[in-house]
Amino acid sequence: MSGHIAAIFRHPIKGFTPEPLDHVDLAPGEGFPHDRVWAVENGPSGFDPDAPAWTTKQKFTVLATIPEVARVRTRLDDASGVMTAEAPDARAWSGRLDAAADRETFAGWLTGLLPSEEIRGPLKVMDARGGFRFTDHPLGQVSIINLASVRDLSAKMGVELDPLRFRGNLYVEGWPAWVENAWEGRELMAGWARAKVYKPIVRCAATEVDPATGVRDQEVVKALFDHYGHMLCGVYVHVTAAGRVALGDAATAPQDVAEARP
Repeated sequence: MSGHIAAIFRHPIKGFTPEPLDHVDLAPGEGFPHDRVWAVENGPSGFDPDAPAWTTKQKFTVLATIPEVARVRTRLDDASGVMTAEAPDARAWSGRLDAAADRETFAGWLTGLLPSEEIRGPLKVMDARGGFRFTDHPLGQVSIINLASVRDLSAKMGVELDPLRFRGNLYVEGWPAWVENAWEGRELMAGWARAKVYKPIVRCAATEVDPATGVRDQEVVKALFDHYGHMLCGVYVHVTAAGRVALGDAATAPQDVAEARP
């Protein structure tokens, strides 16, 4: 059973703008390149950049707790390393988040934009460094979203859900809806990279926010439970053999997969 890679996205700052890619090079243990390499601490989190360890997303400015984050548009320029941020009715910011001074000015810029009642303490941009990533799950490396599953949920809800609500890295077209829920522990191919499915992704309130408007407008988590009896959409995978993944590449399901199940 083969599908194909329909979209590739990275999220350089946790919770902020997804950036489309034409291709990506994946390798075991390295995390998704330039994905969630920064996060904005919302009050003291206990995260130590010199000894990075997984920290719950509630400690950062993320959509699950601050929907208005979606109104900020960020963009990382690979060639220069410069991050640009824009928001309605605000002067644009640009700088290098690998520089401490620029991380400080970006935090100040955000402080003036986000609702004051949602800010629990000084905002501070945290740098992941090395191979660490600010993923939602401590063992989540790369996330894959089955677009047929998103469409099936959309049909059940009677709305057209933007797949970007699920903030995945790889979006696959051509797999039957929900078949991925049965793949835990099994290997698949994405482009030229081989990966093992770690687990399905349990969804949270971030999916309820429209990524275009920053408005919480759909009860996605409730709909998942009401229609399917679970709160899953997408899977985490661990890369087991390095390879390039490009738009249009085959996305080959595990051999002898179980029947699709919602």
